[in-house]
Amino acid sequence: MSLQPPRPARLVAAAAALALFGAGLTGCSTAGGTETIRFTFSKREAIEFMTELVAQYNSSQDRVRVEIDTSGVDVVSASFVRGNPPDIMLANYNYEIARFVQRCALTDLSGTEAASTIRDDLQPLMEQYGSCEGRTSALPYSVMGASVIYNKEIFAQQGLEVPQTWDELLAVCDRLKEAGIDPFYATFKDDWTVAQGWYDYTAGGSVDVIDFFDTLAQEGTEVGPDSEASFEKDFAEPMDRMMTLVNDYTNADAASRAYGDGNLAFGKGEAAMYLQGPWAFSEIAKTAPDLELGTFPLPMTDDPADLGVRVNMDLAAMIPEGSRHQEAARDFLEYLFLPENIEEYNASQLGFTPTNDAPAPDDPRVEGMVEYYDNGQIYQGPSVLVPRTLPVFNYAQAMVLGASTTSTLRTMDADWARIAFRAPIPSTQDNASGEDSASGETEESTP
Repeated sequence: MSLQPPRPARLVAAAAALALFGAGLTGCSTAGGTETIRFTFSKREAIEFMTELVAQYNSSQDRVRVEIDTSGVDVVSASFVRGNPPDIMLANYNYEIARFVQRCALTDLSGTEAASTIRDDLQPLMEQYGSCEGRTSALPYSVMGASVIYNKEIFAQQGLEVPQTWDELLAVCDRLKEAGIDPFYATFKDDWTVAQGWYDYTAGGSVDVIDFFDTLAQEGTEVGPDSEASFEKDFAEPMDRMMTLVNDYTNADAASRAYGDGNLAFGKGEAAMYLQGPWAFSEIAKTAPDLELGTFPLPMTDDPADLGVRVNMDLAAMIPEGSRHQEAARDFLEYLFLPENIEEYNASQLGFTPTNDAPAPDDPRVEGMVEYYDNGQIYQGPSVLVPRTLPVFNYAQAMVLGASTTSTLRTMDADWARIAFRAPIPSTQDNASGEDSASGETEESTP
């Protein structure tokens, strides 16, 4: 015997089903002269901002109505499989999203006004995840810079200057230790904090990341101790220097401290430096709203010219080929990239605007990165430039907890060769033409 809900509940369910059916029809046709498009936005902490921007666009004209969808990347991926992708997307640009680029599932945006405003030096970073020949498949919307966060008050009290070389960094650390202050607060319990900060900053501060991964991709299955590029060879010195900092200049309880512990402790002045991104600022401010903080690139060599800021394409704009509302989607894309909109968005998120002549962020906490971003001294973190099947977060954490750096890097080489055996891994020298790639994996996300 089947049970039916009470009649009022059945009516509500029927009405909901009818509403969903109507919404589906709206996405495929025009009603009352207004074309409705679905806009996917994946950055949780900026939903309120983007919802308001969508409302402003909708009220500014009556030709296109945008409906914002914040259901996330997994749902977007499923919608591609079902043949019903969103009409336009703003999403974190990583391997999960870039596989749509590699398979030429996104329209060419090179002819848009928005594309003409993007900085040329960001294109190689976009292409590190692969490309579709002859197309500009995605446009960067927000670039997030990350580097050493430091306590300006402690530095001033100890008479310290921001270091620009490896030797200067060690001298600063020694001065802090003599004063009874932990130079760095480390949170090794969370593997992503190790990968994003310790591993990425030390490798990116001394290795040409684009050149390294291009060469690694070309080596493919031959990566190993005798190949032109390898983790074991090229990352050996950076990891040794990372371990110098880890072993001599971090809090004694780092192995048991997590991200939340770090934000609280750093806000209380328990260390002078913290290897985190700008997402940590709001967390630190919850308990230390008046703490004066700044940022600077972690120096890994004795040449200041090697200094650089770790960046990621926090958001990129894309229009799927499967959208049945191409022109409407492009109209909204152009609105998103209007200077007053893209610049206000990035200011609200402490991000860098990827357009030419955009003003630098004016928040004093990130001003230490502005010079390097403006000069193009930027790199993407090595931890996010590998397929997820190479568990680099776990390997980075293992190293700081005592595993042999040599053995770990050798294992990473073997993993890379194994993945390349399954399918080619793209480089910026390659132009994908739609075939599958080993890099259709999702990177771990940071807050």
